[in-house]
Amino acid sequence: MCGICGVISVEATPVQGPVRSMMRAMIHRGPDDEGYEERPLGRHDDTRSTVGLGFRRLSILDLSPAGHQPMVNPATGDCLIFNGEIYNFVELRSRLRAEGIEVSSSGDTEVLLKALSHWGERALEELDGMFALAFYEARNRRVLLARDHLGIKPLYVARSRGKVVFASEIRTVLASGLVSNELDPAGIATMLAYGSPQDPLTVLKEIRSFPPGSFCWFTADSVMTQEPPSPKRYWDFPPVSAPVSERDALEKIGSLLDSAVREQILSDVPLGVFLSAGIDSGMLAALTHRLSPSLRTHCVGFTSGAEIDERLAAAATAAAIGSHHSETVLTDAQVASFWHQWLDAADRPGVDGLNTYIVCAAIKQAGITVALSGGGADEIFGGYSYFQRTPALYQRLRHFAALPSALRRSLAYAAGSLASRNRRERAVDLVSQLDSPLDVLLWRRRIFSNAQLADLGVRPSELGLSPHYLPQAEQQRLDAEARIDTFQSLSRAECRLYLANTVLRDVDVNSMAHSLEVRVPYLSRRLVDYTASLPGSMHQPAGGSPKHLLRQIGRDLLHPSVFTRTKTGFCLPMAEWMLGPNRDSCAAAVDAVATYSLFNARAVRSLWHDFVAHPERCHWNRPLALVALGNYLMRHARI
Repeated sequence: MCGICGVISVEATPVQGPVRSMMRAMIHRGPDDEGYEERPLGRHDDTRSTVGLGFRRLSILDLSPAGHQPMVNPATGDCLIFNGEIYNFVELRSRLRAEGIEVSSSGDTEVLLKALSHWGERALEELDGMFALAFYEARNRRVLLARDHLGIKPLYVARSRGKVVFASEIRTVLASGLVSNELDPAGIATMLAYGSPQDPLTVLKEIRSFPPGSFCWFTADSVMTQEPPSPKRYWDFPPVSAPVSERDALEKIGSLLDSAVREQILSDVPLGVFLSAGIDSGMLAALTHRLSPSLRTHCVGFTSGAEIDERLAAAATAAAIGSHHSETVLTDAQVASFWHQWLDAADRPGVDGLNTYIVCAAIKQAGITVALSGGGADEIFGGYSYFQRTPALYQRLRHFAALPSALRRSLAYAAGSLASRNRRERAVDLVSQLDSPLDVLLWRRRIFSNAQLADLGVRPSELGLSPHYLPQAEQQRLDAEARIDTFQSLSRAECRLYLANTVLRDVDVNSMAHSLEVRVPYLSRRLVDYTASLPGSMHQPAGGSPKHLLRQIGRDLLHPSVFTRTKTGFCLPMAEWMLGPNRDSCAAAVDAVATYSLFNARAVRSLWHDFVAHPERCHWNRPLALVALGNYLMRHARI
């Protein structure tokens, strides 16, 4: 787990200075080591085109200097920087040796480098891991950028004045001094709609998120062209197959999950599991303990403030499996003190992540450098209530889909005439765009209604967005999958949107703020490939519980009481903090938003004043979206 950065340039200007500045901007991602390499691009008579590769290292595997990056293949001159972990590197190392390729170090970096040198871009199809990488191919003097299947690790790219700048974080790209911090209204609109910017957009016009499961070669010629090369996909969700017996499915999933845990507990530094009251982390802890009896589990609790404290349930699970368990108990004052640290650490604005920041801080303080997380299980196995409620609501309202849009809106207004304005506007949004269960899911995930965003001055048609406030290409991909198996279409939408744009980004930035690596075994590529191929009738049988398949596997691992608990997560008193100790700073952030020409200043300030006067009428996530955006604007952007 580390940070990568680089500049690909076709101009006769030095790249080392900008890359060194980028490296300094992400010391938190890699406090243990750093490295820089520079290589030529293009034809051999081209003396201007170069690539500078920078790296910061958080040592996890092979703590010796043999794991230093950028790593050079002495046989070919190829060079690699990568952020993440390749979990099946032991298997790949054996295959490479069988084909006559020597690998001398004990870590995964040399395996990845020599796999790319030997197999080229086809090596990406063999990887099971989380990664973002830049690979310099000396023979053709070109650079490959690539990202893991689901985008667990981030990669941001900007084109600017004959250069391509890339890095693990947006702020690192800006630190190059080569990229403008001009705002992107479309990216901001998606952030307000869903609570985080929706890929590939960011809130900055020149910076884009590199697509998951994709790769792209950059040459001197392609950097000079007006139209940049388009990334190509090497991975996508598999087709939905015919049902198999539940027994066979459970056996296969159990084997794949066991393999994922076995591969992901490899670490040369202290490893633990963040243990909550739920099934996902409990199963990981139980599986890990079977393989590593010295397993450490950790739980974070609160003296008050948080509505749910999971300490007792987590301690019971730890006692049952026999792990070495510890907990951190935070007071309200301690938790509240994290507020500004969290906002300062934000690499992009969003309403989620404070809880993740707090948990990561506690785990790191407990002496753990690598933590396993249950992230992704809800999206892959159907843990959210949305998986049951979304199809049910669509079935109740599907007759609206046959009516003209204008008539739908009129009926929704009439039906909601006695409801609050917000409820009425939400109803209009739902029925006016109701064509499939996907539309219901997107409606449920929204923070602001269309009418509320229009009041603020943000309209999708003026920003090139879909009516759902999504980038058009992403909307088209989701629509194409909306007619397949309902469960899998919802699962894929959750993976592409909420998981990729909110959960994984929050985990990455908030864990790396504490130099902590977080691994997500439920998102193992081979496990995702299999579970995503199973029809919804197996994931969600009639009368079954959420995460049916995972529950069946877990019954041999966990005490029955775990399965009868209501699904929880700790909820922080955000509204109290926003209206109490952080009120002045929140108001200043909202004022920063009001000064941006995209918005109706009166509407922005009115929303904040209404929240202050009547917090019970306005969910805190809407004013927090403005606060998070305003804080980001004051720190990083040009208004």
